[in-house]
Amino acid sequence: MKFAVIVFPGSNCDVDMYHAVIDELGEEAEYVWHDETNLDRFDAILLPGGFSFGDYLRTGAIARFSPVMNEVVKAAELGKPVLGVCNGFQILLEAGLLPGAMRRNDSLKFICRPVLLEVKNSNTMFTNQYAPEEVIEIPIAHGEGNYYCDETTLAKLKANNQIVFTYHNENPNGSIENIAGIMNKQGNVLGMMPHPERAVANLLGSHDGLKLFQSIVNQWRESHAIKA
Repeated sequence: MKFAVIVFPGSNCDVDMYHAVIDELGEEAEYVWHDETNLDRFDAILLPGGFSFGDYLRTGAIARFSPVMNEVVKAAELGKPVLGVCNGFQILLEAGLLPGAMRRNDSLKFICRPVLLEVKNSNTMFTNQYAPEEVIEIPIAHGEGNYYCDETTLAKLKANNQIVFTYHNENPNGSIENIAGIMNKQGNVLGMMPHPERAVANLLGSHDGLKLFQSIVNQWRESHAIKA
């Protein structure tokens, strides 16, 4: 399976993503600059964290107009897995691939530490290797991770089981309903503020994030076996 790691000016978690795929997952990955206009050769798309375009205007607002985002939208429409982490999540929101918006943390401070997450939906292409309601430890590192949506959108997220991760026993940034990660209705686009790529080995303090990447590969292999 081949992953595209999208790199925007200001991305700083692209190396973490690449390491997670190549060294821990054992799959293929390639860095893809933001002006790329063809992602057909990839099976999955990863949008890493960082500060794309310096977070000017607001997080993800400029990156959303990079040429590669047209291809990310196409990949999503084809049903390919698209994962946006931290700034990648913010970009997916700005691009309209996920509903809602991101606000400053309640504390108005940058937060960087491990947190506990609860897997609210383990029946997805991103979480099929987790147990239902499994509690995992994944680090966060953001200043604008306060997820918000209106009541109608929230009701739809709940009704369609689109809330994938919530913060467990705390709400570090003020996100509505403790939301840490959501997916689109089709189930192939996931955005999350915590960094699973920084939790793929015991050396990093946790390997709980590796199951997320293993879930993607597991789903891809199953779907291709059926087609074959």
